[in-house]
Amino acid sequence: MSGISELPKATQHSVSKGASASVLVTGAELAAEAGELFERFSIKAVYADGYSGSEKLAQLAADHQVDAILVRQGQITDTVISASPRLRVIAKHGSGVDNIDLLSATTHRIPVLRALAANAQSVAELALTLSLTAMKDINLLNTAVKGGNWPKTKYVGRDIAGARFGIVGFGEIGRRAAKLAQGIGMETLAYDPFAMDSDGTRVTRELNEVLSSSDIISLHCPLTPETHHLVNAERLALMKPGAFVVNTSRGAVIDETALFDALTQNIIAGAALDSFEEEPPRADHPLWGLPNLIATPHVGGASRSALRNMAVQSAQHIVDVLTGQAFDRRALANTDLT
Repeated sequence: MSGISELPKATQHSVSKGASASVLVTGAELAAEAGELFERFSIKAVYADGYSGSEKLAQLAADHQVDAILVRQGQITDTVISASPRLRVIAKHGSGVDNIDLLSATTHRIPVLRALAANAQSVAELALTLSLTAMKDINLLNTAVKGGNWPKTKYVGRDIAGARFGIVGFGEIGRRAAKLAQGIGMETLAYDPFAMDSDGTRVTRELNEVLSSSDIISLHCPLTPETHHLVNAERLALMKPGAFVVNTSRGAVIDETALFDALTQNIIAGAALDSFEEEPPRADHPLWGLPNLIATPHVGGASRSALRNMAVQSAQHIVDVLTGQAFDRRALANTDLT
C-alpha cells in the first residue's frame, strides 16, 4: 500500500504482547487512552520532566534501556539517542521535530514518527483567538478597565470582516486557520513555497506580498534552518504599522530582539506569541514589559481532544514499530531513512 513502510532491516525488533518493553516519555502524563494502549502490550512508561536537560534524559534512557522515546518536550540529542542500544523508535507527541536530532536518528536507523494533524484544529483555533484578541485590543482594554479607567468615549476599534489574514506556512494547521478566518469574514492569503491555492485562499511564493498587505500575519511553518528568524527586522519593517504578528508555530521563527524593537518603535501594532526561542522564557524577558504583547505558554495543542489524539497516535506508532507492524510513511520525519 502506498505510504506504508516496513522498518529497515537493521531496526527490526519485535515485542510480542506479554513481553516487556519500556518507553521514555519526556513530559507530563499521557492521556489515559495512550497509557491503556501501552499496558495492553506490556510497555512500561518511564516519565521524565519535559524540561530535563539532555544529560538527564540520556541517563534515564540508559538506566531503563528504553525501546522507545515519546517526545513531548526536551532536546533529544545524539547523546540521548545513543544511550540505549535497545532504542527502536522515536515518536513525537505533535508534529514539530526541531527538538529531535534527525541526523542522529537516521544514522542509528531509528524512525522518527510524528502525530500528523492530531493538534491541527486546536492550534488553528488558538491562532484565530489570539488574532481577534489582538485586533480588538482586548488585552489593553482589560488592563484599562481593571485599572480604574473607562476609555469608552475615546476608543475606536478595528473591523474584523474584510481584514486580511496572512498565513505563513499553508499545511494542515494553516489551512484550518484560513477556514476559521474566512468564517468570520476575513480575506485569506498564504505564503508557502510548496502548497497550492485551496478553498478560497490564494497561495503565493512571495513572502513579502503577504507581509506587506496583511492585517494579521499568522505563522504556521516548521522550524528549519530556512525558517530560523524568518521574521526578522527587515521583514517586520515590511508590515503595515497597524498589523499584528501571531506565532503558534516555533519561537525561533521570529527574531525576538527584532520583534521587541518593532513593538517599542511602533513599526507594527502588536504581537501574540504562544512559543518562544527559549522555553520557558526567563522571568525578566524584555517583551514582558510591553503592553502590545500577548503571551501564552505554548498551549496551542493543549485542548482535550488534541492531547488525546497526539497521545494515542504517538503511542500507536510505538506499538506498531515494537510489534513489527508497518508504519505510515507520511508520519516519518527523517524521510531519508530507507
